[in-house]
Amino acid sequence: MPHPPTRPHPRLPLRRAAVAPLLVCTLTLGAVACEPSAMNGGSGTTAPDGTGAAQHQNLAKVRFVTNAGLAAGASYQWIIEPYQAGKFDKDASGRTLALVKAGLAGVFTYNRLKAAVHNAQGDPELAKAVAPLSHRIESLKNLGGRLSKGEVNAGDIGSFQNVINEVKGAGWSVGAMLTDKVPSAAQLKVKG
Repeated sequence: MPHPPTRPHPRLPLRRAAVAPLLVCTLTLGAVACEPSAMNGGSGTTAPDGTGAAQHQNLAKVRFVTNAGLAAGASYQWIIEPYQAGKFDKDASGRTLALVKAGLAGVFTYNRLKAAVHNAQGDPELAKAVAPLSHRIESLKNLGGRLSKGEVNAGDIGSFQNVINEVKGAGWSVGAMLTDKVPSAAQLKVKG
């Protein structure tokens, strides 16, 4: 004969509701207490010999290379090459789509270049190399909107190309070898 279904103890949901937050708090506090920076007196390095600082500089360089490479890839793929191919001309086939992509790429390029400059601050040599470029990067701020409206000329396109080349040169001068990384069209839509 089958057993009748058992009913849970009336206090079981209350126990589960009390145990879950306690477990989460315990795990969170345990993770924070074991954080390397907390163990070293809050210095932020993982070892007293300074390897943490070297790792931080290396990570800053990697992030710089990634962001600057994405900016270069986007500007060449969706701004410079289409302009040179005549896709922004008034009677060009596919002009509207090319301009929309160029506008998104312009905003994306500016955003990634700003992020690259911010990343460079983690490496003193790299920060010194890119510091003179901040004003040039800032000059690209409104070009994305102008690109999407088709209000650009050869000088504007040249600005993109020159700034990208200057950022590459600054990176190369301190051993941060940049290569163009073409972002996907979906990545162009993400700001941030």
